[in-house]
Amino acid sequence: MIIVYNLKFLIIMALKVKAKEQLMKVGKYADTYRYVMMPELYTALTQDKVIKEAALRSGVSRGVMQACWDAAGDVIKAWATEGHSVALPGLGTMRFGLRAKSVGKVDDVKAGLITSRRIIFTPTGDLKNELAATAVQITCYDKNGKEVKRVTSMSGEVEEEPKDQPQPSPNPSTGDDEIDPSQPSL
Repeated sequence: MIIVYNLKFLIIMALKVKAKEQLMKVGKYADTYRYVMMPELYTALTQDKVIKEAALRSGVSRGVMQACWDAAGDVIKAWATEGHSVALPGLGTMRFGLRAKSVGKVDDVKAGLITSRRIIFTPTGDLKNELAATAVQITCYDKNGKEVKRVTSMSGEVEEEPKDQPQPSPNPSTGDDEIDPSQPSL
């Protein structure tokens, strides 16, 4: 969302969420329509794009960053598959886990009981706090796919957007109260 005000830009970064009206098939709300929220995912960033951006931010060449990225990935895979919980600097820790069926007798324990192998990620407190402080923009869609409401937050509190878009007030220094029509707005 970009707000243009007196030819200056205020860019609001927000997590985008959609609330879609869906028919519940099981549970407490079976046979009723309920709004179900889910994140709206952006495009998946390629490894190449991530490496390019990390190289730019760190001031090292892409080749050096690629070598470091590959080495870190190899170390993480090796240690995690040996059963270690591996620190991911600035992000958290990861480890492998599994799901398996239980049995009543030790003689019945076998590898075939494992139903899935998983990666378990535990974020750092800083990452959790950053996520909690990030604005959220929710777009609500009815069962026909029509947008029916938008809700936004600037912090942890979520409030409904005003029905009328706020009008910019005049700039006291110039008296300029126009929005630049050549720039994107809400």
